[in-house]
This record gives sequence, C-alpha cells and structure tokens, in this order.
Amino acid sequence: CHPLRGDDGVKVSTMRRAGTSATEGTVQGRVALARGAPVGASATVAEREERDEEPADMVEEPEQEDGDPEDTERRHRSTQRRPGVPALPQVKMEAHTVGRVDEGKDGRSYRPSMFLTFTLTGYGPVHTDGTPKHPDRYDYRRAAMDALNFSKLFDRFIQNLRRRCGFNVQYFASVEPQRRLAPHVHVAIRGVIPRRIIREVVAATYFQLWWPTLDPVDFEPGWNERLQTFAHPDSGRALPTWTEALDALDDNPNAEPVHMMQFGRQLGIQGILAGGDEASRHITYLTKYLSKSMTQPLDETDELSLRQSAHAERLHEHVRELPCSPSCANWLTYGVQPKEVTVEMSAGVCRRRAHSRDHMGYGGRRVLVSRRWTGKTLTEHRADRTSVVRAALEAAGIEMDDHEELAAMRKGASAPCQWTILPNKEVDEGTRVRVVLESIRQRRRWRRQYQRARDSLHDRPKPHGRREAGLSGDSAHR
Repeated sequence: CHPLRGDDGVKVSTMRRAGTSATEGTVQGRVALARGAPVGASATVAEREERDEEPADMVEEPEQEDGDPEDTERRHRSTQRRPGVPALPQVKMEAHTVGRVDEGKDGRSYRPSMFLTFTLTGYGPVHTDGTPKHPDRYDYRRAAMDALNFSKLFDRFIQNLRRRCGFNVQYFASVEPQRRLAPHVHVAIRGVIPRRIIREVVAATYFQLWWPTLDPVDFEPGWNERLQTFAHPDSGRALPTWTEALDALDDNPNAEPVHMMQFGRQLGIQGILAGGDEASRHITYLTKYLSKSMTQPLDETDELSLRQSAHAERLHEHVRELPCSPSCANWLTYGVQPKEVTVEMSAGVCRRRAHSRDHMGYGGRRVLVSRRWTGKTLTEHRADRTSVVRAALEAAGIEMDDHEELAAMRKGASAPCQWTILPNKEVDEGTRVRVVLESIRQRRRWRRQYQRARDSLHDRPKPHGRREAGLSGDSAHR
C-alpha cells in the first residue's frame, strides 16, 4: 500500500491483492476518491443498478434467427422465417412490466398472474413411466440436442413474447425433468396475457443451430507441437478451426442448420390470484426441483426401475458425445477444432456439467428469473441475504468477521484505497498457493459458523410450535 496522486490531484492509496486473474481486475479494480466519485469510464454493477441501467451482458440483443450465441464475430444470415412457421406482429413497446388490470363488479381492481408450462416435442411413444415403447426407434439424438440447447429456445420465447405483448414481461421460471428425462419449464408471469397470444408465440418460436455437421470422423486427432494445433494422426494435416468451419458453412448456399427445435403441443396456461391455495400449489411447482438432479423421478419416494435406468443410460450416451458449445472438446470427435482450443483437450471428453448424468444435457441454471421480477437491485438482494445471515449469527452468539478489508475506505486509513490485480508474472507460485488456501479455509469457516448458528436456532423451543421465520432452509447463504 503506497500513496499516489489521482488525475485530479486527490490523494488516494493503492493496494494490490495476489492470487487472482487479470480478468477479475476489470471488475474489482475500482477507485474511490475522497469526494466519492468513481475514477474511469467503467461503472460497477451496483452503480448501474442505481441508474437503472442494464449491464452489457444483461441487455436483450436483437433477435438473430440463425446466429451462434457464443460466436463473438457477428455472422449475418438470412432472417427469413422457416416455411410453415407463422410470423408474429410486432407492437409498440410500452414502459411497464405487468399485464392489464381488470375491474371487478364490486369496483375492486384485480391484477392476476399466470402460470405456464412448456414441454418439448415427442421423440417416440413412451410408457407411463417415461420409458420408450420402442427403444430402437426412439430419437435419442434429437432428445439430447434439445436438452443441450433448451435454454436457447426459452430465451427466444421470452424475446418473442415481449415483442408481441409490447411490454417488458417479467417471469420466474424453474426447469425440471419429465419422466422421459426431457426438460420442461414452469413459468410464473406477472400480469395476464391473453391465451391466444401465448399460443401464437409458442407456435411461432423456434431455434436454429448453425454449427458444422455432426458427422464423426474415423480417426482420433492428436496435438501437433510444430503447428500448435490438432491434426490428423497420419497425414499431419491440421483440422479446420472453428472459424474456418463456420466460414465453410457460410459459403455453402445449400447449408441447413444442424439442429432445429420447438416447443411441443402440450401447453399449460392457468391464471392465478395471490393469496389462494392455487397460488401456493404453483409456488411448490416452481421450487420443488431446485435441489434435484435431472435424472430423479417426479415422485421422490420412487427409485429408478431397471427400464428407467436403461433409458437414462442410452440418453446419457448421446449427451456425453454431442457438443454442448463451440468451445466443447467433443468437437474433435467430428473433425473440427473447438473454439479456444488447448492442448489439454481430448476427443469426446468435456468436463462441463451439461454432459454429466445428473444434468442430462441441461447445463444451465435451474431457476430463471428476469431482472425486474422483484423490483430490487442486485445490491439490495445481497443486502437481504447478508441481513439474514447476520441475524442468525448474532442470535447464536457468533461474531462475524470484518468484511470491510476490501473496502475503498478501510478502518484507520487516512485516505481511500484502490484495489488492483497483480499480473501473473508478478506473483510467485508460493504466494498464489497461500492466498488460495487461505481463501478456502475462510469460506469453510464461514460455512461452519452459519451451519452451527442454524442448528442452534433449530434446537431451541419455538413459541406455539412455530419455526423462526427467515432462518430455516437454504434460502440464505454466505
């Protein structure tokens, strides 16, 4: 820590932490001047929230019918809709986040909400336990591709729904498995949207995946030290890079998307009013699968039968082999170098959670919440979680650690501090190891303290048999 002069002559202090990457420094390395104004053109997430500004990664992009969501280089393809898919009219956007308000006969105003359920298309006839009647004819490959790209289809639906309704629709959604192990989603929407519009948007929503063809090669690519790339083991010819593969796709006038998906015909649309038994039941639907894996059956008292286990294994075989993203190592199986390829990659071995049996293709978040669902900023949510944890620790007589060690104005400091990230070349390996181990020990200590506080509170007798509100379950974490 040493004093320096800011651009406007205000005295600040500079402090550096070791053991973190330079990328993190762009987020954490903020300067707080004595007068409270941030230095630099970039703003923190909290500052954006105060101005009601969307961060760059949260801004809704214009709909790109055939684009690759992870391709940083914009690729322009035709936006002409697929034959047989209805077009949606676009209406003028209005600045509100809820649906219409209905007036009752008694003069009271009602603003009900909606509960929607979306499923994927069928892959073959199934038994009541979700297993296929004809496993040899069941389309496991398409089922695996749908699961791997389910979140993209849901994002496209929300985009279309907002444009069709003309306002910023807010939602709370939970993704869960059906008995056939295909993901489906329950969605709560604030306000009411006509059912006709919901059906129109579902029928018009689809997602096309423009990737190289998924035809496995008959050789295992190896790393070529001279070329610093993956190549054919015999000829030594380098495999096409991800950019080259997409360029070849763009140059082919007869190219077709490698995968196209839509929602199925099963669609649940229900209106709900707050405070009733129906609302409580739908809340249960939204929350019951947050701690389960995608392979667990709907009834938690059941166990997977031999037929269900065999079905899960067949589906997992396809999920494990298909690529989950442009940077997936599985692309080597299909003769294409993944995006951001590294020497550590191996054909058919991708460690992303989408390929695990517990996720069965769906590697995204199980809970999907729009930015303005609660009306609170991220900073306010963090403060709520902190207050719950603090109350539990204080009630158990546990003193919290000092969490101001990374603040701009530290206790006892004569001037504000600036935190920057040391480049890797300036940090020796011993320092890096010590910092990482200390961080792990600190997190474990915090978790033990909070668990001990919860256990002590649960052991206390509750007045009138009630549980203490806000201190039970997994609703709060450090």
